[in-house]
Parts: sequence; structure tokens; C-alpha cells
Amino acid sequence: MKTISALSLDRRAFLGLSAAALGSVAFLAGCSTGGTATGSAGAGSAPASSDDTSAVATGTLIVGFDQSYPPYGFVGDDGEYTGFDLDLAQAVADREGWDVQLEAIDWDAKDALLGSGAINCIWNGFTMEGREDGYTFSEPYMLNGQVVVVRADSGIASLDDLAGKAVITQVDSAALDVLEGDQASLTATFASLETIGEYNTAFMQLESGAVDAVACDLSIAEYQMAANEGAYTQLPEMLSEEHYAVGFKKGDDATAEAVNEALRALVEDGTAQELCDKYAEYGISFENWVLE
Repeated sequence: MKTISALSLDRRAFLGLSAAALGSVAFLAGCSTGGTATGSAGAGSAPASSDDTSAVATGTLIVGFDQSYPPYGFVGDDGEYTGFDLDLAQAVADREGWDVQLEAIDWDAKDALLGSGAINCIWNGFTMEGREDGYTFSEPYMLNGQVVVVRADSGIASLDDLAGKAVITQVDSAALDVLEGDQASLTATFASLETIGEYNTAFMQLESGAVDAVACDLSIAEYQMAANEGAYTQLPEMLSEEHYAVGFKKGDDATAEAVNEALRALVEDGTAQELCDKYAEYGISFENWVLE
């Protein structure tokens, strides 16, 4: 069973006109995560207890995701939630006999929601490096990196060229962690490092010239460059290389292991590659899949 709700539907505006136009073509026949149905928890699921809200205990995978994070999770032209990670979560749940509940969340509230049981996983292009102490993670399934995108006509060709420039990134993002951590010496050369609630607005600011560069996930960069052909370019050097994984409440090892086993099965039966191919136009590649 799949149910859909939104804990914070106004968290992020969706895409600019160019991205929406691209999405209308690519997702005309895409999956819909809409609708509700009734059903029972999967076989072998333990009865839910008052303090155990895990998928293994309840038979329902409650997916917390950012509804403006294409191509991993976003609102399709039909108004329904779609995306690579949401499709992947559904495929895993189908194998485990779990229901799926999609929760579009305020990203800043993800930890409180996970702790309260309002969601029981974070599955949305979620970088695991640097967060290992706060969550129980599945094994990493996708290679990712933090990169910098500039306007194609900016004349900025390398990270060194960002000296004296205004750079923007998402609040509480892996890119921000890197720029304030391992790349702090680079950040010190910027005219400013700004943060914003979501990347769509960050790219609007880049387009308008309000900022000179956006630091973001590789997948976000590839999506925006595809949606705005010729407008942007990605600098050749990566800020960091990392991995996506599914985040669970600390100690939820049983669900993490069940997800690991299901993901491996999806590789064996070809589903993982099929989903990568489905979103290839938006920067998803099975070459970056790392879980075997």
C-alpha cells in the first residue's frame, strides 16, 4: 500500500519554467505515487509496539523526503510525488511486503520527525559521510559528489576563480558541511558564502546574477544543467566525493539490513539499473551505483 501526505508542502517552490518544461516531456509516462489503498503489513513483520515505529515493526516504510529535490524526489507535472529514490523505496517495500507512506518534510525538521516516529527513514539523496553518528544507515548505494556550478558565460573556470565571488548553497547541506570543513581555506577566499532553504531558488539567483556560483550535489548540478541547456557549467574539480544511503533512527539495524538485502535483490533482478535508466536524462547513471 502506498499513501501520500505532506508535513510541509510549502517547504520549497518546485522548478523554474525551463525545468518544468523538461519534466513535462520526460515524465509524461513516469510513475505516479498518488492514491491510497488498504492492505496488511508484510509477512514476518513484528507487531507494532508503542515505542517501535520502524518499518520492520509496523510493516510501513514512512519515507521522509524533500519534495523539491529532483531527480530524487519532487512533484511531477501530474501533481504527484515522483523521483528516483521514491521509486527505489517503493521497489524495496514491495520486496519486503511493506506499505509505503511518503512524507514531504521540512528538511530542517528531519531529525525531530525521525526521532518522533512521524517518519521512519530519510530517503532522498541523503549523504551519509559526516552523519554516521546521528543515524543508522543502510549500506551506500549511490556515488555522489559536491560540485560548483556557474553561469556558462561567467568566465569562472576553476575553484581558484571563485576568489572574490559570491557563492550560495543549501542550508544544512553536505555542500555547506564541506565548505565549512575540508574546504574552509577555499571558502575564506569567497566574497561571501550564503545559504538558502532550497536549491531551485539558489539557481534562480545564479541565473539572475545575484550570486556567482552554486555549491551543490552532483545530481542537482546535472539536473539543472539538463533543465537549462547551455545556461550553466560545472567546474571540473569536485569539492568532495561521497555516497548516498538511507538514514534510519539510530539503532534501527533490523530495517537497515532488510533494506540492504532488498537493494541487493533489485540489483540482481535488474530493477536498480532500470530505475537508473529511467532517470538517466536527469543525471542518474548505473555507473555510479555502488551496492553489490
